[in-house]
This record gives sequence, structure tokens and C-alpha cells, in this order.
Amino acid sequence: MAMFTSSTCDIPATVAVPRHVAIIMDGNGRWARKRFLPRFAGHRRGVETVRDAVKYCLARGIDYLTLFAFSSENWRRPEEEVSLLMQLFMRALQQEVSKLDSNGVRLKIVGDLSRFDSALQSLILAAEQQTAGNDKLTLTLAANYGGRWDILQAANRLALARPDTLGAWSEADLTPYLAMSYAPEPDLFIRTGGEQRISNFLLWQLAYAELYFTDTLWPEFDAAAFADAISSYQQRERRFGRTSEQLIAPPRPAASSRLPAGSPAGASDAKINA
Repeated sequence: MAMFTSSTCDIPATVAVPRHVAIIMDGNGRWARKRFLPRFAGHRRGVETVRDAVKYCLARGIDYLTLFAFSSENWRRPEEEVSLLMQLFMRALQQEVSKLDSNGVRLKIVGDLSRFDSALQSLILAAEQQTAGNDKLTLTLAANYGGRWDILQAANRLALARPDTLGAWSEADLTPYLAMSYAPEPDLFIRTGGEQRISNFLLWQLAYAELYFTDTLWPEFDAAAFADAISSYQQRERRFGRTSEQLIAPPRPAASSRLPAGSPAGASDAKINA
């Protein structure tokens, strides 16, 4: 299993185009309400936006796209809406997987899948198996997922696998048991729809992600809106605990190097620590 750099243990490489983008797709219901349509019409339109987002990531060379499709708290919604969302999920898997496969997209579904009915679980398994060999883009759908659930299930699995090390675990011990251990941490987190919270999404993985919030509703989040998010990301200074000066300071001279004549003692240190 590939292991990726932890942003709290090491300093990840900073890249102009984010390698991994995670999105909370908010605003489907409000988009529909503005048009005097049922909420479900917004969810259907949101599937089209997912297609556009996948195309954008393929075109820009983004390696991982993770979408919050259904949270563990979304079961609290009206029963009819939940039922329609499950039907939409099944239909999307039936209709979209072959297209994803032909475009080199690997599909992963993460979350507590045990609550889904057997037909949906079978579709999920088949979709993951069909696209397992693709490497142009890894598209992850978080379904019945919660960040706290993820950390707890990882800790429980680790405890069962290595009971002899209980009380002496490190990040490196826990990481392989997280739901998204196959992906690097997100560089950029986007939430559409105007809300400014992460809503129990990827709590462990978002430790040092750049956060971007937009009022744009998900069904209206087109390529231009995605490009705005990427542009905002590119203006960020990714320090990972360091200072701005450390990012731009020249290398310190070796211990044996001599300062130029007339240079005040400690001048080199002063430039770095200013």
C-alpha cells in the first residue's frame, strides 16, 4: 500500500495545481427551490455538475477528487428525500461507471456501507472492481461517511490487528486503517453553497488543507468557478508550521564559510529570523 506524506509529521511538497481536491457539494436543494422545483431536481442537476468536475480534474491533471455525497448525518433528512437519494445513487452507478472506466477514472466509495441495502452494496463493489486498474484520476465518493466515524473505525481496526502495541501508537500506525489511506491528504477543500464549516468531513485528512468557501450553489459550480477556487489556492502561502521568512530565505552558509569583509557578525542569521 502506498504511503503518503503526513502534513503534521513532514513537510509535503507544494504544487501549483493541487494534487487532491475535496468538495462538499452544497446547495442542490436551494438551487431547486429558486426555480420552484422539488429538491430532488437539484440533486439530479448536481450529478451533472459532478460529471463536469471530473472532466475539469482530468483536463487540469488533478490526481484525486473526493466528493461528500452523503454524510452519516444525512439520514436525519425526510425519509422520502433519503429514499430518492439512494435511488439516484444507484442510477448514477449504473449509468456512469462505464464512462468513468473508459476515461481512466478509478472510482472508490468510502464510508460505513453496511447500512445500504444489498443491491446498492453490490453495485458499489462492482464499480470499484471495474475501475480498479485506472490511474488518470481517483474519484472518491464519501457515502454514509463521517470524519469521527473514520477515526474511530481506524482505531478499532488497529486495536484488533495489533493489541500488543496498545498505548504506543503513532500516526504512521493509524494511517493505513483510515478510509482514504490510498490517497494523499487534500491540498484544497472546497465547500459550495455559502456555508463555512467542514461538517464532519475528512477531519483527520484536512489538517493542513487550504479551505475555500463560495456562495455558488453546487449545480452552478462550473469550470470557471472551479478555476476560481484553484486560483485562490495558488495565492496561498503553504507554511506547514513554518514562518514566511523560512519559505524565502536563502540557504544558510556552511559553518566554515566566512562572511564578506565588512559584513556585521550575525547578518546572515538576522535575514533568516527577521
